[in-house]
This record gives sequence, structure tokens and C-alpha cells, in this order.
Amino acid sequence: MSFIIALHLLAAVIWVGGMIFAHTSLRPAAVQVLEPPLRLELWVQVFRRFFVLVWISIAAVLVTGYWMLFGYFGGFAGAGIHIHIMHGAGLVMVMVYLHVFFAPYRRLKQAVIVQDYPLAGAQLNQIRKMVGINILIGLLVIIVASAGRYL
Repeated sequence: MSFIIALHLLAAVIWVGGMIFAHTSLRPAAVQVLEPPLRLELWVQVFRRFFVLVWISIAAVLVTGYWMLFGYFGGFAGAGIHIHIMHGAGLVMVMVYLHVFFAPYRRLKQAVIVQDYPLAGAQLNQIRKMVGINILIGLLVIIVASAGRYL
């Protein structure tokens, strides 16, 4: 069980930590030193790499989470409210990510290819907002996961 918990936490840290880094450090630095066309091309390349890690993290979180839910708690009935909150919030995070990946990220890539930088910028702004939402949900999940059973 300790390996499953460690893998679950590692996947969550990679996903949430990566979003926090991109949102609070990479984005402001890119705005400061790169002109919009280069900045937009940078983000396409950053997302291309980071989203591979997010897909792997989502798979790991879901597999290990359900493994613990059904293997340790015996299903939803045996899980505390903090597990239900973590589960629901985690699924919302996945839905937000799926929206980002299949809608604005897809449009961002296409807009950069055809050099429609105003459209690309609008898509990047939508991604920024959605990532901000996912960061907040992710931090809530971390708090509930770590302290939930004591609340």
C-alpha cells in the first residue's frame, strides 16, 4: 500500500506543481523577455511536453486512487467524506484538463501554425484561466487529502 500511496502523491505533485510553476514563474518570465510570437511558440512547446506528464499523472492518480478506494476502503461506502471530496474534486480537475487539451490548446497550436497571433493569445489566456482554476482545486485536494481525516 505504501508504494501505491507514494505513486498517487508523486503523480499529484507533478501535475499540480507543474501548473504552479508554469503559472507563477514561467509565464511572468516569458512575458517579460519574449515578444508575443516567440512566447506563443514557447507555450506550444512547453504544453506539448508538460501535457505528456499530465496524461501520465492522471492515469496514475486514477489507477492508484481507485486501487486504494476499493482495495483499502472497500469502496465508496467505507471511505470518509474527505475521500469523497478528493475524488469529486479530482474528477473536476480531469474534466478541466480535458477541456484545455481538446479545445483551447488545440486551437492555440493551430493558430501558431498559421501565425494568427491574436487568436493564439486569446487561447493562451483561456488556458491560463483554466490552469488557475485547476491550481485552486488541486491545492484544495492536497489540503483535504493530507488533513481531511482530522477535520
